[in-house]
This record gives sequence, structure tokens and C-alpha cells, in this order.
Amino acid sequence: MTWQERVRNLKRDVVAIALAVRDPRVPWYAKAVGACVVAYALSPIDLIPDFVPVLGYLDDLVLVPLGLLLVVRLIPIDVLAEHRVAASAIVERPVSRAGAFAVIVVWMAALLLAIWLGSWAVRAFGINLFGELALS
Repeated sequence: MTWQERVRNLKRDVVAIALAVRDPRVPWYAKAVGACVVAYALSPIDLIPDFVPVLGYLDDLVLVPLGLLLVVRLIPIDVLAEHRVAASAIVERPVSRAGAFAVIVVWMAALLLAIWLGSWAVRAFGINLFGELALS
């Protein structure tokens, strides 16, 4: 198995566990551990920040697979197999470029609105941003 296949399987398993957490056939303790593993895998906040050399990425490379391994052993095999099939379909769906473009447009509009409101507040309330260098 190549590294690309392993990464694809990890992605699929994260999605499968996210689906399995909602399944009533999964025991409560597997749901609790699964929810924590999925939250950690998808969270932008890490135990050790990624900018810390070596250790930043090492926690992602060790903790997520170990957590997945634990949860996979806690979930019944037939339930996990069912959710892996569903997760494969979800993971292989094409990415919506129109959706990404829409999100970028909304963020740009929000940025422009913030700049406009900031400049309006400076003019309306006479806020002096530059101390003694402000133009009269």
C-alpha cells in the first residue's frame, strides 16, 4: 500500500467515524472517543502548534492515526464497513469550485465593508489614528 492510499484511507476513516458517531448501533463509549478523534482531526487547534519544528506535525502524524485505530476497534465491524462505503462516496465527490468562489466573494465583501465602516468611523467621529501626524 502506498502512502497516498494510506492518506486516502485515513481521510475516509475520519469521515466514516463521523458518520458512525451518529449511528444508534454504536456503543456510547465508541461515540465519545470517536467524537473526540474526529474533532481533533478536523480542528485547526492542535495539542502542539504546527509552527513548532518537528513536534508540530508529529502530533498529527501520531495522535490522529492512534485515535482512529482505537475507535475502529471500538465500533462493530459491520457498522464500520457500512459507514466506510458511505464515506468513500463522500470523500470522492468533486470539489465545488463555484462554492469556493462564493465563499471568497463573501469574505472579500466583508473585508471591504469593514474597511468602509472603519473609514466612515474615522471621519464621523474624528478619530486620530496617527497621533501627531494626522492631517487637519
